[in-house]
Amino acid sequence: MEIRIKYLSDAIERLCYVEGKSDWIDLRAAESVTMRAGEFRLIPLGVAIELPAGYEAHIVPRSSTFKHFGIIQVNSMGVVDETYCGDNDQWFFPAYALRDTEIAVNDRICQFRIMEHQPRLTFREVGSLGHPDRGGHGSTGKQ
Repeated sequence: MEIRIKYLSDAIERLCYVEGKSDWIDLRAAESVTMRAGEFRLIPLGVAIELPAGYEAHIVPRSSTFKHFGIIQVNSMGVVDETYCGDNDQWFFPAYALRDTEIAVNDRICQFRIMEHQPRLTFREVGSLGHPDRGGHGSTGKQ
């Protein structure tokens, strides 16, 4: 599948897979950012992407993002649908700093993958689902 991309920054490396490690694709900060603890910032990622019809992108932090930068993604997971595809529809990472931090241009701060849209669902109300209860949250134990 071919995806059209417009780079809005020449300072970031071009998107690519980290071969043999994951099918997620890293995204990079398109500008240097200084954040103080408690500050919110939309960090530009330097790309506008045309997704295929029927697909959306899921954007999440990299596993090392909090360890390296002390930031978290405020919406837990970003979702970009295929209608956000204009020349200036830049992708951003909505970050909240838990400590003072510096993020440099080209630092890998998040990752994405594209997924097909969920099929259209219908809901049918029933009096019973007909299965035994598992026992609530964390019911599989610690091991």
